[in-house]
Amino acid sequence: MKKLKARQKWTPLSIVITLLLSPAAYADSYSDAAAKWVDDEFSPSTLSRDEQIREMQWFIDAAKPFRGMDIKVVSETITTHEYEAKVLAKAFEEITGIKVTHDLIQEGDVVEKLQTEMQSNRSIYDAYINDSDLIGTHFRYGKVIPISDYMKGDGKDVTLPTLDLNDFIGLSFTTGPDGKIYQLPDQQFANLYWFRADWFERADLKSRFKEIYGYELGVPVNWSAYEDIAEFFSVHVKEIDGEKVYGHMDYGKKDPSLGWRFTDAWFSMAGTGDKGIPNGKPVDEWGIRVDGCRPVGSSVSRGGATNGPAAVYATSKYVDWLREFAPPEAQGMTFSEAGPVPAQGSIAQQIFWYTAFTADMTKPGLAVVNPDGTPKWRMAPSPKGPYWQEGMKLGYQDTGSWTLMKSTEPMRRKAAWLYAQFTVAKTVSLKKTLVGLTPIRESDINSDAMTEVAPKLGGLVEFYRSPARVQWTPTGTNVPDYPKLAQLWWQYIAEAANGEKTPQEALDGLAKAQDRVLQRLERANVQGECGPKLNKPQDANYWLSQPGSPKAKLANEKPKGMTISYSELLKSWGN
Repeated sequence: MKKLKARQKWTPLSIVITLLLSPAAYADSYSDAAAKWVDDEFSPSTLSRDEQIREMQWFIDAAKPFRGMDIKVVSETITTHEYEAKVLAKAFEEITGIKVTHDLIQEGDVVEKLQTEMQSNRSIYDAYINDSDLIGTHFRYGKVIPISDYMKGDGKDVTLPTLDLNDFIGLSFTTGPDGKIYQLPDQQFANLYWFRADWFERADLKSRFKEIYGYELGVPVNWSAYEDIAEFFSVHVKEIDGEKVYGHMDYGKKDPSLGWRFTDAWFSMAGTGDKGIPNGKPVDEWGIRVDGCRPVGSSVSRGGATNGPAAVYATSKYVDWLREFAPPEAQGMTFSEAGPVPAQGSIAQQIFWYTAFTADMTKPGLAVVNPDGTPKWRMAPSPKGPYWQEGMKLGYQDTGSWTLMKSTEPMRRKAAWLYAQFTVAKTVSLKKTLVGLTPIRESDINSDAMTEVAPKLGGLVEFYRSPARVQWTPTGTNVPDYPKLAQLWWQYIAEAANGEKTPQEALDGLAKAQDRVLQRLERANVQGECGPKLNKPQDANYWLSQPGSPKAKLANEKPKGMTISYSELLKSWGN
């Protein structure tokens, strides 16, 4: 009875009552709970009901040694993780007897907590959902347990037989240069081009655009066309149906989110880095060059590209478009403040739009949603800058992934690993995808349920089913310490955004600051054989004359604009 009393604070009352009756009935209560959740919540699924029940029974059996535990996990606050914290954590407790506190905090705070745990070797959370952008950090510092090792080793007895790693679409993003899988994808979303399809189809606007620019109004293939379309709506059209309209949307306030705006592949869209999927080699989209797995510099003088001509071009366009074609208030907005603006109905297009906003952009009654629930807008691949070449990544994909730390107590780690797998198991993953619209499984993307909702999602399903999907990738392994380096970007980019410095001056400062961090890591020698070892500075022309990145300045950075109709785009994807 003492043991029972100790558990009463966490065990659902119905289960306590059942336990008093008999241990067999107690076990049956978990099975009953699983059946209830499968029938009431976890539908649709790519599994049959019998397969779902069998998968849930595995969790019931695997959780026996951990019943009564109270574990803590953390993630950033987005719709998908809210569903996990409010629904899946409750389901997991009722099905397994393990209570989960799933904290929701800002992305920057997640990184800070993770960084603190890495530095102190003291457990703060039993598992983290953090972006795979930290893959370069995780495989170098040795503070994370690669899940591919864990599944074969200490975690073998608590690894779901039906996890099916090959079904995950983002596994390459969480794999280190050593071939080990460090994190398990939980959700992912891309930054794509967003536009008002209804406006782009208006005969009067199409005719007027062609008269001014000499080609068809359509989905921009290159940055030249994006700029022309931005100018067209902001300068020439000005108003639609009596309302002021703008050809571009962005944000420019000095804030940490301004850093994400750039580290999330803005330079790669322009063509700054080298060819390579998921990231450019030897120079990535941050402009960091590696020799093998060792970072050797960010500045052009060290073979990097952070302050090279392509990066300066990209930054200049960001500054010019924000000032000339976006709403005046955008200059003082952060990421979270600017995000809802296109849904208000005054924006014609946005070159850098996260598909995580899809759920909020499809709500009934919005100015950008038709009465029948279909969107007036569409998403499409981002246009390419003049330095971009075939074989390069084209944009960013956020992949929030489960991460297990070495500092976590082994039994707590096992319990947390069970919850992590529960949130991505095939029994629940399709329903979670339909709620949060952040797909992680091939089987979910290609399901009949996704086909059914596709007309109301503005191209999300078509994009994730397309071969183009592989060109959108997270930050890669060239970045050796994401927390230290990422915090530099917003401070230096802000100098260009507010006019304090030219783009070249701001990026010169950023490149030097990154090199200083790399130098400190090199001196500390805490990252082993893949830690930084900087190149000696040379005249910039030496590196600019070499093949690949950093790339010499183009004589013409604005070639003729090119567009494609949305219907032709879909045909090219094979849809």
